[in-house]
Amino acid sequence: MGNRAVFVLCGPGGHTRHRSSYGAVGIDLDLLAGPDAVLPFLSAHDREESWFPDDMVEAGVLADRDRRLLLVFAWEGHVVSPRTRAATLELLRRAWRGWEVRWLYDGQRALRSHLGPAPQDAEAAADPCPALEPDDEELADPDPLVAVVTIGGDRCHVLALVHDHPAEEGPGLLDRLRGAPDHGSHRLHAQAGVHVDPERRRVGWWLTAARARGRDVAACWPGWTVEFWEDRWAEHVRACGGRFTPPVPDRAAALAEVRDEALERWSGPRADARERLLAAHPRVLVGGGFAPAVTAGRAAAARDAVEAAHRAAARP
Repeated sequence: MGNRAVFVLCGPGGHTRHRSSYGAVGIDLDLLAGPDAVLPFLSAHDREESWFPDDMVEAGVLADRDRRLLLVFAWEGHVVSPRTRAATLELLRRAWRGWEVRWLYDGQRALRSHLGPAPQDAEAAADPCPALEPDDEELADPDPLVAVVTIGGDRCHVLALVHDHPAEEGPGLLDRLRGAPDHGSHRLHAQAGVHVDPERRRVGWWLTAARARGRDVAACWPGWTVEFWEDRWAEHVRACGGRFTPPVPDRAAALAEVRDEALERWSGPRADARERLLAAHPRVLVGGGFAPAVTAGRAAAARDAVEAAHRAAARP
């Protein structure tokens, strides 16, 4: 299956599209090396002429040199974890100084729409995320893959965030969770959430990653007022009367953690993954989509950019 990513590079002559079969994991750390190191790396990936379906692409980048615009989305990584998201985005903006950096909550669909009218993928009913018991082992993880659903001022449910965002279920979410385990409150991190106020018929929702499909959440709740909070989980905290109170991220610790992981990512030269695989298995049919080589010089320049971004962010 891999972890597909798409890279779109724009210039005076239009744009080129490149693919990676495994590049979605770690792309947030790769990008912290800044444009001088990253753009040649992305452009060295194989070209791609067609689009994979939106729900099969886990990360994407669009870099427009002329407009100095960077569009990014990912389904996982430090940039998705609530502990390190703000730090990762801050370092990214420092590393791409002078560029506008924008997160795409609608994933590849938003990236395609930026280039022109995007054909719509076939819509399907929302795939519900299962409700978790209060003692589920997922809740022992420092970055649990969960969505928090608070209803009114007296119910809190925690869902495994393995399918569509709970907000995409519409009012049917209330019926589905009526008999689900009530956690009372959630004091841990989460990567998505919904607060439903049935009396005022209001819904607020947020997420730190990107949705696989571009379904209009407001249209899923006809007759309700729907507000999208982007990644601002503090809005959820304020709205739910204390039912959701995640820890406040440690900014300095998060900046250092992300810096260290990015330095490890660019720790030295990387061999061409496809060539290495062919050398080990000369009779195996190997397609494209592998990461290109990285020279020692480019890796060193990337590490310098990561360090410079961290110094700028950590400066009093």
